[in-house]
Amino acid sequence: MLTHPMLDQLGQLGLSGMAQAFAELKASDETAALTHKTAFLVYRSHLERDHQLLSGYARLRYARLRQQASVEDVDYRAPRGLDRALFQKLTNGEWIDAHDNLILCGPTGVGKSWLACALGHKACRDNRSVLYQRVPKLFAELALARGDGRYARILRGLTGVQLLVLDDWGLEPLDAGARRDLYEILEERYGRRSTILTSQIPVDKWHAFIGDPTYADAILDRLVHNAHRIDLAGESLRRRRSRSIPKD
Repeated sequence: MLTHPMLDQLGQLGLSGMAQAFAELKASDETAALTHKTAFLVYRSHLERDHQLLSGYARLRYARLRQQASVEDVDYRAPRGLDRALFQKLTNGEWIDAHDNLILCGPTGVGKSWLACALGHKACRDNRSVLYQRVPKLFAELALARGDGRYARILRGLTGVQLLVLDDWGLEPLDAGARRDLYEILEERYGRRSTILTSQIPVDKWHAFIGDPTYADAILDRLVHNAHRIDLAGESLRRRRSRSIPKD
């Protein structure tokens, strides 16, 4: 049996205890006690790990997350009202399996988009399908797609992923087409998929922002009532960090 490949594979799998035990057996010339079945199990575990890593990379490429963010790098010290216990609970992804939504609200610069991308990144690592979209750009693209035959294909992509991140909701007024598009997306996803939505506008002002009362009722019913909420506050983190940079 080849010793070094086995040790390498055990180390890459994070099985340091097993690697140490194998090294001790080798030193005492007892590696014959390890059967070929044991070696095969280690080999298959290593293959599965590599497959999961490659799958995660592919999902990250497809997600097109706006920021390189990870849940391990979240700054809980920043004075913005982030509930550490709630956010860490969200990182396990059970809310995605339950088809719940997440709403991140707060003023510009407090890290809404970054936190949304961090959760999207974690979902990709957990082998869930993710897609990131900035709402103003998305509605403009959908308006063009109605005329060139791409609308149905784009809509299938938006409704099919396990986690859809809709960033910068509320930056521009909604016209009739955008209201209809948002309703169609949320209607197809409701109870089947999860959505993260970030906005500078407080939730209690969304009804008026949507404009049409009928669409507003339908959209909010499918988005808000089964949503976890994170309401951030405070000064822009970008502004605070720029002030902390020493001036020459």
